[in-house]
Amino acid sequence: MRMRKKKHLDERLALCKNLTVMEINDRNEQTAIEVKEYIDFRELFGNDNPVYMEIGCGKGGFCREAALREPNINFLAVEKAANVMVTACEQCADVKNLHFLLGGAEYLPKFIKPESISRLYLNFSCPFPKKKYAAHRLTAGRFLKIYKSFLKRDAEIHQKTDNMHFFEFSLEQFSQNGFSLKNVSLDLHASDFEGNIMTEYERLFSSKGQPIYRLEAYIKE
Repeated sequence: MRMRKKKHLDERLALCKNLTVMEINDRNEQTAIEVKEYIDFRELFGNDNPVYMEIGCGKGGFCREAALREPNINFLAVEKAANVMVTACEQCADVKNLHFLLGGAEYLPKFIKPESISRLYLNFSCPFPKKKYAAHRLTAGRFLKIYKSFLKRDAEIHQKTDNMHFFEFSLEQFSQNGFSLKNVSLDLHASDFEGNIMTEYERLFSSKGQPIYRLEAYIKE
């Protein structure tokens, strides 16, 4: 079911001064990305610090905490649902090293320069459990190809999910698409991993006793 548009959504988005909104008029993915509108990160953030990206930032809890912990890293949070992103923007308006991009991951090559992202976070992406929707999963091969186009050579992808089948699918897709894996955890909260930032979904799932799966992927040399 389509989410009902929030009251005063456009006005609320306009008031988010730390928001970067990219309007996509061409809904054909292939033709839309032909015309580049690259974001100038130096102009956007006012410095040359590394840029980390989160795709599917939700209400912004993770990206806010990550940006506050690492003030010398710039963060770009991507969310395709305006209804959701407006809440994130309002909660993060005071965070100077965090900006937002409204749009789907398939359009990122239009806006993100090659080899410009130093780390990518995929936190609790929709698992699209039915096989016929596998291509919509954010770790499907077509998306991994997109990420490769803008990740730096030494960049990493950090993924977390509560869905075992989605995690298994991700492990397979990363391996088949030129990535190596490290720090794979089948129960993150029972491991000795330090520095974890919990998302809204993570708190919910872990409170129910569900294991959290995590991995780090990097491009093979």
